[in-house]
Amino acid sequence: RTLRLAGGRSRCEGRVELEQEGTWGTVCDDGWDIPDADVVCRQLQCGHAVRAHGNAAFGRGHGPILRDEVGCEGHERHLWECPATLEHDCSHKEDAGVVCSEHQEWRLSGGRDGCAGRVEVFFRGTWSTVCNSTWYETEATVLCRTLGCGNALQRPSFGHTLPGKMVYLCGSLQPSLAQCHWTFNKSAPCYQSWAAGVICNGTGS
Repeated sequence: RTLRLAGGRSRCEGRVELEQEGTWGTVCDDGWDIPDADVVCRQLQCGHAVRAHGNAAFGRGHGPILRDEVGCEGHERHLWECPATLEHDCSHKEDAGVVCSEHQEWRLSGGRDGCAGRVEVFFRGTWSTVCNSTWYETEATVLCRTLGCGNALQRPSFGHTLPGKMVYLCGSLQPSLAQCHWTFNKSAPCYQSWAAGVICNGTGS
């Protein structure tokens, strides 16, 4: 019996999918809430839930709908320990989803479009800035490519005005910054640093 999140931007976000007897299926969103999502996030070692989504927010799944009216209290170790109904009147447009605290997503703000500006990261339920103490060509290029914006042209600096600070250090061109070394809200590498920015050579929406 295994569990995964599908259709998200990282392994810690997406549509909840369960495997039962070799077949992957989904969970109906009737009664789906944060305690249910918490159990999923903890089971996947993705922290805690910051959002519990319904209405196929991460796209419609396939296969059987394996759970309905899930009623976790939040302390269970596995989703299948929670009370649930196996009979349902759901369709895949009601597939349940979750965003966990260890999910990271990025945006560029204050630039001419979505491919230029100050780097901001959504992590543990809040948007934070990134320290430029280790913001080099490699890190900037990883982010530009993740955002579908090509490669990094320039790395301007900005002020820190958001609550948290993230530091990234990529030894090579990883698929995303989440797969590089990162530390969150540790003061030393961020001491007296500016907030990282990037201008990518592509254009965004």
